[in-house]
Amino acid sequence: MIGMIAGILTTCAFFPQVIKTVKSKSTDDLSWTWLVMMIGGVFLWLVYGYYINSISLLVANIVTFVSVNILFGVKYNNHCKKKHS
Repeated sequence: MIGMIAGILTTCAFFPQVIKTVKSKSTDDLSWTWLVMMIGGVFLWLVYGYYINSISLLVANIVTFVSVNILFGVKYNNHCKKKHS
């Protein structure tokens, strides 16, 4: 139960940033290093959750993985647009 509550809180903490970034399309304050490290770390938590058969770890990190990848995608698109402008 504690793991599920922790997962819900930390996962939902990403939603305001994702929504703000998608709406504003502003990603200047998002670090490439942070994004890559978060994607790698969350992916490893997913693998760990799978190996220990933890539903709370899997669900929380699947949602977080998708959220961070959305941020990465918006940042990448902005980067490509700036390069071609």
